[in-house]
Amino acid sequence: MRTSLQKGEKVLLVTHGSWTALIIPIFIAVAGIVGSFFIGFTERYGWIAAVVGLLYLLIRYAIWNANIWVVTNFRVIDEVGLLNHFAKESPLDKINNVSYNRSILGRIFNYGDVEIQTAAQVGATTYFNVNHPKRLQETIAAAQAEYKNWEYGNQAKQMAAAIGGQVGGANAPQVAAELEKLFELKMKGAISEEEYIRAKSRLLNH
Repeated sequence: MRTSLQKGEKVLLVTHGSWTALIIPIFIAVAGIVGSFFIGFTERYGWIAAVVGLLYLLIRYAIWNANIWVVTNFRVIDEVGLLNHFAKESPLDKINNVSYNRSILGRIFNYGDVEIQTAAQVGATTYFNVNHPKRLQETIAAAQAEYKNWEYGNQAKQMAAAIGGQVGGANAPQVAAELEKLFELKMKGAISEEEYIRAKSRLLNH
């Protein structure tokens, strides 16, 4: 991974494209070695087929290894390019839905396409021939849930600190803690807006 991480960011998953993309390069490398064997390694230029085949395999492997998808606790990163580096990011809070599909061969060799729908104008982004697409989809979904909890917690702490500072007195820390819990419950949908307002009013009036 060549993209720099932000403060507090950690990598949850790194995945590549399907290993089946290396089947043809492996076949070419083997064919080159076999061809050189029959031509004769000691013969003039007899080794060229083997070298060309192995060099092609190494280049294709390096490209496959450089093209990755990374899930962090903040975003999903699509990195491509061996010599030239290009990275596209999808922040977790902008992702609306993640889905995947696999063909018959994809089911056999466990690869498929993963589609990420974002709030951006460009709409959906599709990652093709992803190795273990279900694992990528599940990791993104889990990271989104954790990110929302983290975001709600930060918002709750900021709101509770602001209101708690206005309350003052010895009970201010307790009131701030209760307000934080109420806000988290509201953001998670456990209580309605009306229930939140009533409970907050009771806390502030005492």
